[in-house]
Amino acid sequence: MNRSQPLVLGIESSCDETGVGIVRGTTLLTNTVSSSMDEHVRFGGVIPEIASRAHLDAFVPTLRQALADADVKLEEVDAIAVTSGPGLAGALMVGVCAAKALAVATGKPLYAINHLVAHVGVGLLDGSPNESVKADGGAPASSPNVAAGAPRLPGNLGALLVSGGHTEILKINSITDDVQLLGSTIDDAAGEAYDKVARILGLGYPGGPAIDKLARTGNPKAIRFPRGLSQPKYMGTAEEPGPHRYDWSFSGLKTAVARCVEQLEARGEEVPVADIAAAFQEAVVDVITSKAVLACREHGIKDVLLGGGVAANSRLRELTGQRCASAGIKLHVPPLDLCTDNGAMVAALGAQLVMAGIGPSGIRFAPDSSMPVTAVSLPA
Repeated sequence: MNRSQPLVLGIESSCDETGVGIVRGTTLLTNTVSSSMDEHVRFGGVIPEIASRAHLDAFVPTLRQALADADVKLEEVDAIAVTSGPGLAGALMVGVCAAKALAVATGKPLYAINHLVAHVGVGLLDGSPNESVKADGGAPASSPNVAAGAPRLPGNLGALLVSGGHTEILKINSITDDVQLLGSTIDDAAGEAYDKVARILGLGYPGGPAIDKLARTGNPKAIRFPRGLSQPKYMGTAEEPGPHRYDWSFSGLKTAVARCVEQLEARGEEVPVADIAAAFQEAVVDVITSKAVLACREHGIKDVLLGGGVAANSRLRELTGQRCASAGIKLHVPPLDLCTDNGAMVAALGAQLVMAGIGPSGIRFAPDSSMPVTAVSLPA
């Protein structure tokens, strides 16, 4: 095995994307993704059984396409990495079983890795230069507080992961074996809240892009929605932190939007959908960015990576950039196609494990839908 520049194949199947990525060391060769999102639209959310069956149908074609795009033969691969958790149990099972079959058939070492840490690992790829974020959250542009060029993320790094299933702030002491959870949502993830509020407003699924687009025409100050867990009893102080100083809660915000719409309809008034979308989005990104920056400042973190599917949200990107700049924190944002779930991020973390000399997981492990973020990979 080439441990300095290992050729690693990564498999991702934690939700509704079937991803296969291939990297050589820190160089991205291919990132092939097949999404089953269209099959979930009529249900207003991801249906685990449908997602699992879609992975079964998509895996072999996606694998073949990835190998062809990278101009690599399966026998040339040095190691295989697969998401073992967290995620949907049935969906994880498909990817893990496929990876085990490949490992047994080829004799290649297999690494069972953490989906969330992989979102950070993708920022280490030479073939995925970080995007800058304009003040308006639009197209990439030069910005002094956003890292540019081939990323070499520092050791003392923070990671803000915002997606349909997770909202977390992490401290990455070592990408391969030392990840600390600073704060997370205690109920709905931000992306999940977007989907539920979009349903309330009749905007369809997925809710994130629909609300983000509509919010640009609304007034974010028209309604003051609650910022969960931001009261003093939850926050405490730096010297005596409260029980949820860096945590989030979005279920109350979702309920507040529902009550607002119900009251307007009961009075026979027209529902200002754009204003509600803008005010809801502002509540979400305000509390996410304020708590994330607070956590970074109080833990001496000077670099933070923004990842996860909701990293595509224009207002989140804008406000995160502004607040990081004010706090003297450098913001790293991988390209949007590498922020969402994909196989390249799995391969990237797998390559880091190989280069660090960490042993493979073998084939006896089981997928873990609630795998803690502190477990970067599973031991043999």
